[in-house]
Amino acid sequence: MDHHVPTPTTASTCTPETAQGRHLFEVTGYSKHRGMGHEKFIRSGTFFVGGHQWSIRFYPDGITDKDYISVYLELMEEKEGSKVRASCDLKLVDLTTGLSASVHRTGPRMFNSGDVSKFAPQDGLFKKRSEFEASVYLRDDRLVIECIVTVMTEPKVSATKLPTKIEMPPSDIGNHLGKLLEEEECADVTFSVGGETFTAHKLVLAMRSPVFKAEFYGPMRERSTQLVTIDDMQPAVFRVLLQFIYTDSLPDMKDLVEDVNCEMIRHLLVAADRYALDRLKLICQSILAENLNVITVATTLALAYQHNCNMLQDVCLEYITSSDVMDAVAATEGYKNLKTTCPSALADAFEKTMKLLRT
Repeated sequence: MDHHVPTPTTASTCTPETAQGRHLFEVTGYSKHRGMGHEKFIRSGTFFVGGHQWSIRFYPDGITDKDYISVYLELMEEKEGSKVRASCDLKLVDLTTGLSASVHRTGPRMFNSGDVSKFAPQDGLFKKRSEFEASVYLRDDRLVIECIVTVMTEPKVSATKLPTKIEMPPSDIGNHLGKLLEEEECADVTFSVGGETFTAHKLVLAMRSPVFKAEFYGPMRERSTQLVTIDDMQPAVFRVLLQFIYTDSLPDMKDLVEDVNCEMIRHLLVAADRYALDRLKLICQSILAENLNVITVATTLALAYQHNCNMLQDVCLEYITSSDVMDAVAATEGYKNLKTTCPSALADAFEKTMKLLRT
């Protein structure tokens, strides 16, 4: 009599391993560099990504066509013939907003230090000179090149294993609470924010925020809390705040981060501090820290001091004092405001700079 024997199943997983780094190369006095001649270039400081050394070359007079400026990423390896699989994104920074726009993307491909493949792109037509000189990427005779390098290392393969557990579905309580907010069922409080109204549930708000808990259920609560007016907050910010309270998540982060200078994230951090939503406050700090640039750092630093964001303060001070951007930062509107609204931040930056000089 034949007996069915189950076929044993094993599994392993291969996942890509990458290392990514970003370098900002500021060039001042652009007009004074003109006239250097073809094949004459300015090199950025070297930087490391994925254990390999890289730099940016900028040719003010171009290399193959005088009507174009040329920009290259270069693999800088002392050992000839070193090969690295990588991709890169070369951008120009809009000096009016601090946002960057991609001009050239390469890869993933092999960079070989022993031949021309160590350069990206493979042609010199980076940006047409007439368009560049009339654009927001050149202001006060200054430009900033941003380069993001991603190095592909050896893929990671897990050990072969038997499936030992039943996969559990992800938590869906946020979906249910999100529907409760959308459908407004059993809502018992209405908010008026900047001319717009929002309905919500006192119990949910009190569960998530000690400020709302005190307002709705504390000893000093108002007798009538059916309508609550909130001043000094934009309706769009309050809408995102409510979504986080109910679902513990934010909408598409790409839309929030691409907002001019992360303005929405700043407003959201202020709202999180106001309602003691500590996790949201940390998330906002993390996003602002990851998107620092010359234009935004002074404004972000002032915000960090005003709302007791110690980790964000440290990141901003480190950015200002450990890179050659202080002159560019000092020329921004955010820095001028920082001098009047938060002089203690400048004092801390000065002390940090002096400590670095002494070491």
